[in-house]
Amino acid sequence: MLTLHTYFRSSAAFRVRIALKLKGLAYESIPVHLVRGGGEHHQATFKALNPSELLPVLQTEGRVLTQSLSILEFLEERYPQPPLLPGSAEDRAFIRSLALDVACEIHPVNNLRVLQHLTASFGASDDQRRAWVQHWIQLGFASIEQRLPQNASGFCVGDQATMADVVLVPQVFNALRFGVALDAYPRIERVWTHCMALPAFEAASPGRQGDAE
Repeated sequence: MLTLHTYFRSSAAFRVRIALKLKGLAYESIPVHLVRGGGEHHQATFKALNPSELLPVLQTEGRVLTQSLSILEFLEERYPQPPLLPGSAEDRAFIRSLALDVACEIHPVNNLRVLQHLTASFGASDDQRRAWVQHWIQLGFASIEQRLPQNASGFCVGDQATMADVVLVPQVFNALRFGVALDAYPRIERVWTHCMALPAFEAASPGRQGDAE
């Protein structure tokens, strides 16, 4: 049995939930609240599980896996059907690069601990934090929008959901949450609209989780 330590609003955990749903894998969900009581991820029990104090964490038979993209790669190797990295070596590299555009260039500067640090160390207001998030999302989305092919299927690449969709869709959720309009990103909006109509994406969405507020 797979066990996923997750938080309904964590976009990194959202990625893993989508992949698990796409691959039809059963898993136990253990919610870890990132705000309540100063953040349950800072408590000793979770820190013993993941010293980085970050989500998601996937427990397999005797192993503890961290970092969402590493977990996605594990799921792809261990449960290859349906593939999240289909096609040629060049196709797979392109899919990975789109995923990394989000996971390395947008998400790290906008995650909760960065936003908390902006307030604690620099006195950033809620409006300033929102402007910070919007800036980095808009910068990243402008690049991704240009790189996405004109794809009538509604997916980032080809005619099936790939790792690119799995990582981009949760970032769109964050963008909308922080007031980023999608008008300037029609290809990204098309991916979002198409994927969120699919059962795996919808079931993995934040509002469908047991710990949703």
